[in-house]
Parts: sequence; structure tokens; C-alpha cells
Amino acid sequence: MRTALALSALLFLAACESVYYSAAEQVGIHKRDILVDRVEQSRDAQEDAQEQFQSALEQFQTVVAFDGGDLEDVYHKLNDEYEDSVKAAAEVSDRIKSVDSVAKALFKEWKNEIDEYQNANFKATSQAKLRETRRRYDAMIASMRQAESRMDPVLAALKDNVLFLKHNLNARAVASLKTEFRGIEQDVAALIADMRKSIAASNAFIDSMQNPAEG
Repeated sequence: MRTALALSALLFLAACESVYYSAAEQVGIHKRDILVDRVEQSRDAQEDAQEQFQSALEQFQTVVAFDGGDLEDVYHKLNDEYEDSVKAAAEVSDRIKSVDSVAKALFKEWKNEIDEYQNANFKATSQAKLRETRRRYDAMIASMRQAESRMDPVLAALKDNVLFLKHNLNARAVASLKTEFRGIEQDVAALIADMRKSIAASNAFIDSMQNPAEG
């Protein structure tokens, strides 16, 4: 039953996307344009996310450097940073899904239209361009997925530490968090490095789509 409901939901979403693409094409906005726009949105979401994770790390550092004052206030600030990081991560994942959705539709349409060619030279040229575009796209989406995969472990570690601090608002808890900080710092650094690679790959893909003669 649950599988059937999930399949129905997927079919419904696919139908909605199809209607959206058709409506967009009626006003001169093609899947290629939508893909570029969504890649730009995904890139921007990753830029926001890397800033947010860095901010959360800085707040965590404030916690482990705590030396008197209102520890509960420090906890609330760290919790706020964690929750903002969860939202930023969700936005990144949603944007990546939207990129992949339109890319699949574009490549399917492109492949079908190639079969309509009568001119062999045009057909071969279009096939070569499709292969090259897919190669660039596959590299970019793999980079996005790599960066995305880094987020959950960081969020899980942050959540554990936030909960531990919540349940133990004392100096001993802060001392325990100090031993965790180095690992989280390294994970955030790896996440940000992968996001920068993904952002660079996104920019390169956007450029290749907007300047096909140069791509």
C-alpha cells in the first residue's frame, strides 16, 4: 500500500512537471533554459549553505571556549545555528532534485528529437553535442551529490552535541564538547571544500550551456 502511494505521488509530480514544461515552452522558455536557471539556483543554495555551516561551526567554537556567563543562552544560539543548517541543507537537496528532474526531461526530449532527423550530418552533430552535454552534466551532478552527501554526517554530529549540551548545561558538558570540536571542524572543512568544487562545476556547466560555441 505504501509503495503504491509513493508511486502515485511520483507519477503525479511527473505529470505536474510535464505540464509546467509544456506551459513554459508555450511562452518560449525551453527545458534548456529551465535547466540553466535551476543549476544557478542550486549553486546559490550551496553558497548559502556553506556560509551557514561555517557560521554553525563558529558558534560551536564559541561554546567550547565558554568561560562563564549564561550557558543556556549559548545553547540556544547553537541550537538556532543547527536548525538553520538543517534548513540550508534541505534547500540544497531540493534544488539538486529539481536540477536532475529537468535534466532527465531535456535529455529524453533531445534523444527523441535526434531520431526525427533525415539529414545524417545534422543527426551526427546533434548526437555528438548531446553526448558532450551529458558528459558535462554527469560530472556536475556527481559533484553536487558528493557535496550533498557531506551534509548529513555534519548535521548528525551537530545534533548530538546540541542535545548533549541541552541535557547537561554545565562546565563538564562544555569540556566534553571540546573533544568533539576537532572532528566537526574537519568535517565542515571537507564539506565546504566539496561545495566549492560543486559550485565551480556548476559555473562551468552554466557557461557551456550559455556559450555552446565555446563549450
